[in-house]
Amino acid sequence: MKLKLGILGGTFNPVHLGHLILAEEIREKLGLDKVVFVPAYLPPHKNNSEIAPALDRYNMVRLAICGNRHFSVSDIEIKRKGRSYTIDTIRRFKKIYPKDELYFITGSDLLKYLKDWKDLKEIIKMVRFIVATRPGYPLKKIPDYIQTIPIRAVDISAFQIRQAIKKNKSFRYLVPGPVFNYINKHNLYR
Repeated sequence: MKLKLGILGGTFNPVHLGHLILAEEIREKLGLDKVVFVPAYLPPHKNNSEIAPALDRYNMVRLAICGNRHFSVSDIEIKRKGRSYTIDTIRRFKKIYPKDELYFITGSDLLKYLKDWKDLKEIIKMVRFIVATRPGYPLKKIPDYIQTIPIRAVDISAFQIRQAIKKNKSFRYLVPGPVFNYINKHNLYR
Protein backbone atom coordinates (compact mmCIF):
# COMPACT_ATOMS: atom_id res chain seq x y z
CA MET A 1 0.00 0.00 0.00
CA LYS A 2 1.31 3.42 -0.98
CA LEU A 3 1.85 5.74 1.99
CA LYS A 4 1.40 9.49 2.04
CA LEU A 5 4.40 10.65 4.04
CA GLY A 6 5.00 14.19 5.24
CA ILE A 7 8.56 15.38 5.86
CA LEU A 8 8.84 18.33 8.22
CA GLY A 9 12.39 19.61 8.36
CA GLY A 10 13.55 22.33 10.69
CA THR A 11 16.00 23.44 13.29
CA PHE A 12 13.51 22.80 16.11
CA ASN A 13 15.54 25.04 18.39
CA PRO A 14 13.49 24.20 20.44
CA VAL A 15 10.49 22.31 19.11
CA HIS A 16 7.33 24.09 20.28
CA LEU A 17 3.55 23.83 20.15
CA GLY A 18 3.42 25.76 16.88
CA HIS A 19 5.46 23.02 15.17
CA LEU A 20 3.14 20.32 16.51
CA ILE A 21 -0.03 22.16 15.53
CA LEU A 22 1.37 22.79 12.04
CA ALA A 23 2.25 19.09 11.60
CA GLU A 24 -1.10 17.85 12.89
CA GLU A 25 -3.18 20.26 10.80
CA ILE A 26 -1.24 19.52 7.61
CA ARG A 27 -1.45 15.77 8.30
CA GLU A 28 -5.18 15.97 8.78
CA LYS A 29 -5.92 18.33 5.86
CA LEU A 30 -3.85 16.30 3.37
CA GLY A 31 -4.76 12.88 4.77
CA LEU A 32 -1.12 12.00 5.44
CA ASP A 33 -0.37 8.63 7.01
CA LYS A 34 2.65 9.94 8.88
CA VAL A 35 4.68 13.11 9.45
CA VAL A 36 8.40 12.65 10.01
CA PHE A 37 10.17 15.46 11.86
CA VAL A 38 13.74 15.91 10.60
CA PRO A 39 15.93 18.09 12.83
CA ALA A 40 18.73 19.75 10.87
CA TYR A 41 22.32 19.18 11.94
CA LEU A 42 23.42 22.63 10.72
CA PRO A 43 20.81 24.66 8.85
CA PRO A 44 22.38 26.45 5.86
CA HIS A 45 20.33 29.65 6.27
CA LYS A 46 20.87 30.34 9.98
CA ASN A 47 23.57 31.71 12.23
CA ASN A 48 24.49 28.62 14.20
CA SER A 49 25.78 30.36 17.34
CA GLU A 50 22.51 30.00 19.27
CA ILE A 51 21.59 26.51 18.14
CA ALA A 52 21.44 23.80 20.79
CA PRO A 53 23.42 20.63 20.06
CA ALA A 54 21.77 18.44 17.42
CA LEU A 55 21.27 15.52 19.79
CA ASP A 56 19.43 17.74 22.30
CA ARG A 57 17.13 19.05 19.55
CA TYR A 58 16.49 15.49 18.35
CA ASN A 59 15.69 14.35 21.91
CA MET A 60 13.32 17.29 22.42
CA VAL A 61 11.41 16.41 19.23
CA ARG A 62 11.25 12.76 20.32
CA LEU A 63 9.77 13.84 23.66
CA ALA A 64 7.35 16.30 22.02
CA ILE A 65 5.82 13.76 19.63
CA CYS A 66 5.67 10.83 22.03
CA GLY A 67 2.17 9.42 22.05
CA ASN A 68 1.17 10.55 18.55
CA ARG A 69 1.21 7.43 16.35
CA HIS A 70 1.15 9.62 13.22
CA PHE A 71 4.41 11.36 14.13
CA SER A 72 8.00 10.12 14.10
CA VAL A 73 11.45 11.70 14.16
CA SER A 74 14.43 10.95 11.94
CA ASP A 75 18.09 11.51 12.74
CA ILE A 76 19.05 11.31 9.06
CA GLU A 77 20.53 14.84 8.94
CA ILE A 78 22.19 14.52 12.34
CA LYS A 79 23.96 11.30 11.30
CA ARG A 80 25.05 12.90 8.03
CA LYS A 81 26.57 15.88 9.92
CA GLY A 82 27.59 19.07 8.14
CA ARG A 83 25.16 21.52 6.56
CA SER A 84 21.67 20.11 6.13
CA TYR A 85 20.38 20.56 2.60
CA THR A 86 16.82 19.57 1.77
CA ILE A 87 17.84 17.88 -1.48
CA ASP A 88 20.12 15.42 0.33
CA THR A 89 17.37 14.53 2.79
CA ILE A 90 14.76 14.11 0.05
CA ARG A 91 17.08 11.85 -1.96
CA ARG A 92 17.58 9.68 1.12
CA PHE A 93 13.84 9.50 1.84
CA LYS A 94 13.23 8.54 -1.81
CA LYS A 95 15.59 5.58 -1.34
CA ILE A 96 13.92 4.52 1.91
CA TYR A 97 10.35 5.03 0.62
CA PRO A 98 10.61 4.53 -3.18
CA LYS A 99 6.93 3.72 -3.75
CA ASP A 100 5.42 6.24 -1.33
CA GLU A 101 4.16 9.76 -2.01
CA LEU A 102 6.37 12.33 -0.27
CA TYR A 103 5.15 15.72 0.90
CA PHE A 104 7.81 18.20 1.94
CA ILE A 105 6.31 20.56 4.54
CA THR A 106 7.68 23.93 5.50
CA GLY A 107 6.44 27.16 7.02
CA SER A 108 5.85 30.31 4.98
CA ASP A 109 8.71 31.98 6.89
CA LEU A 110 11.21 29.92 4.85
CA LEU A 111 9.90 31.06 1.46
CA LYS A 112 12.19 34.08 1.55
CA TYR A 113 15.16 31.69 1.27
CA LEU A 114 13.68 29.63 -1.57
CA LYS A 115 15.81 31.16 -4.32
CA ASP A 116 18.93 30.08 -2.40
CA TRP A 117 17.90 26.42 -1.96
CA LYS A 118 20.31 23.89 -3.39
CA ASP A 119 18.87 21.92 -6.36
CA LEU A 120 15.35 23.28 -5.93
CA LYS A 121 14.27 22.07 -9.40
CA GLU A 122 15.15 18.51 -8.45
CA ILE A 123 13.35 18.81 -5.09
CA ILE A 124 10.08 19.84 -6.72
CA LYS A 125 10.23 16.82 -9.07
CA MET A 126 10.58 14.41 -6.14
CA VAL A 127 8.00 15.71 -3.64
CA ARG A 128 4.80 17.65 -3.31
CA PHE A 129 5.93 20.97 -1.85
CA ILE A 130 3.59 22.12 0.93
CA VAL A 131 3.82 25.52 2.62
CA ALA A 132 1.89 26.15 5.81
CA THR A 133 0.89 29.75 6.17
CA ARG A 134 2.10 31.38 9.38
CA PRO A 135 1.16 34.62 11.11
CA GLY A 136 3.48 37.51 10.27
CA TYR A 137 4.72 35.91 7.03
CA PRO A 138 2.28 36.91 4.31
CA LEU A 139 2.50 34.88 1.14
CA LYS A 140 3.46 36.82 -1.96
CA LYS A 141 4.43 35.54 -5.39
CA ILE A 142 3.89 31.87 -4.64
CA PRO A 143 5.45 29.62 -7.30
CA ASP A 144 2.89 27.29 -8.91
CA TYR A 145 4.69 24.15 -7.69
CA ILE A 146 3.87 25.07 -4.08
CA GLN A 147 0.60 24.07 -2.46
CA THR A 148 -0.34 26.39 0.40
CA ILE A 149 -2.30 25.13 3.38
CA PRO A 150 -3.64 27.66 5.86
CA ILE A 151 -3.20 26.59 9.45
CA ARG A 152 -4.42 27.94 12.75
CA ALA A 153 -2.73 31.18 13.75
CA VAL A 154 -0.31 30.20 16.51
CA ASP A 155 2.18 32.98 17.02
CA ILE A 156 4.98 31.09 18.76
CA SER A 157 8.57 31.17 17.61
CA ALA A 158 11.67 29.37 18.83
CA PHE A 159 13.45 32.73 18.87
CA GLN A 160 10.87 34.14 21.33
CA ILE A 161 11.26 31.06 23.51
CA ARG A 162 15.06 31.36 23.56
CA GLN A 163 14.77 35.05 24.45
CA ALA A 164 12.38 34.27 27.31
CA ILE A 165 14.79 31.65 28.66
CA LYS A 166 17.75 34.05 28.47
CA LYS A 167 15.75 36.69 30.36
CA ASN A 168 14.56 34.12 32.90
CA LYS A 169 10.93 34.60 31.81
CA SER A 170 8.31 31.87 31.65
CA PHE A 171 8.08 29.71 28.52
CA ARG A 172 6.22 26.86 30.22
CA TYR A 173 3.15 26.72 27.97
CA LEU A 174 4.92 27.39 24.67
CA VAL A 175 6.53 23.94 24.53
CA PRO A 176 5.22 20.51 25.55
CA GLY A 177 5.81 19.67 29.23
CA PRO A 178 8.56 17.10 28.59
CA VAL A 179 10.43 19.62 26.39
CA PHE A 180 10.11 22.26 29.12
CA ASN A 181 11.62 19.80 31.62
CA TYR A 182 14.39 18.78 29.20
CA ILE A 183 15.43 22.39 28.56
CA ASN A 184 15.61 23.09 32.28
CA LYS A 185 17.35 19.82 33.16
CA HIS A 186 20.03 20.35 30.47
CA ASN A 187 20.27 24.11 31.07
CA LEU A 188 19.74 24.93 27.38
CA TYR A 189 19.55 28.46 25.92
CA ARG A 190 20.86 30.20 29.04
